[in-house]
Amino acid sequence: MTLRNRLAVAPMCQYSVTDGFVGDYHLVHLGRFALGGFGLVLVEATGVTPEGRISHGDVGLWSDEHVPGLARVVDFLHAEGAAAGIQLAHAGAKASSLRPWDGSGPVTEENARPGEAPWPTVSASDVPAGPGWPVPHALSVEELAEVRDAFVAATRRAEAAGFDVVEVHAAHGYLLHQFLSPLSNRRTDGYGGSREARMRFPLEVVEAVRAAWPEEKPLLVRVSAVDGSTEGLTIEDTVAFARELRTLGVDVVDVSGGGLGGGWEHPIGYGYQVPYAATVREQAGIATMAVGLVVDARQAEAVVATGAADLVGIAREAQDDPNFAVHAARELTDAYDTYPVQAGPRLASRDRLLGRLGPWAGPDPVQVVQAS
Repeated sequence: MTLRNRLAVAPMCQYSVTDGFVGDYHLVHLGRFALGGFGLVLVEATGVTPEGRISHGDVGLWSDEHVPGLARVVDFLHAEGAAAGIQLAHAGAKASSLRPWDGSGPVTEENARPGEAPWPTVSASDVPAGPGWPVPHALSVEELAEVRDAFVAATRRAEAAGFDVVEVHAAHGYLLHQFLSPLSNRRTDGYGGSREARMRFPLEVVEAVRAAWPEEKPLLVRVSAVDGSTEGLTIEDTVAFARELRTLGVDVVDVSGGGLGGGWEHPIGYGYQVPYAATVREQAGIATMAVGLVVDARQAEAVVATGAADLVGIAREAQDDPNFAVHAARELTDAYDTYPVQAGPRLASRDRLLGRLGPWAGPDPVQVVQAS
């Protein structure tokens, strides 16, 4: 697959649907990134089962009825030159949570919106997502197969909707990450204990998704390179996992971080997770996407130019500036060619006009402000 550039919009939960169905909000929310010039736009964490949603407001793909709404989004992204991707997810012990603007933590009978009761959660082990969270049910081996099959079914629906890329969510403290991390996986069967055993179920899911997803279409896996706590998942663990992903036919590892272990006990700054992507790329021999406080064009360009990663994922900065990609191209090339035809030529002519203007001849804006 060829993208028009190496900028991707990383998945960003909007908590703004009912029963998993996307509508006009998501068409506009995601479509503006295609108009803004991004090469790849990834739909937010999408529940493969109703119980796998983070919240009542999450996008879903657990039924065929969810396909048409997502296909409408895909068609618009394609029409505006962007590739369309979707992140398939199961929240595990972090499911049944409040929307961020309703508070933090789990939904309870006391804080639930009308008609949005909490539901039982599951995980690798009976380890709560955090203080005050309910104890999840530890999935049996038979139930693991059901979750795996749900990922496969959602993958086939993603193909039916026309997506170009599928990303399996194994990061940020959600179910597959809960298996990978020693902080949340305390199983004593073949799916817990050693690093190899903790990787087993996530790898089974990825292998099944890869088999269901067309060979010519890219498969991404999002990982947390390290847990928030230094006592959890390490970069060495993630490199080992990425090597196994490569053997299964995964094309890109989307390298994020955190989600388990409380806060963040590692260095933080602009591009603070880029070194993790570089390490995985070098040591696992697989393409990576870098994320984490990438906020301007030259910073993003340097990530690719220095070989730290193959793609750059933008999230919050894209919400602040949906035109980040075309602004980056203009900054780096001084051209308007990447803007939509409805805007680029007009902006270029205005730019030429601004270069010919004389000094400001109107009222002194400072005096106007002071007078008001």
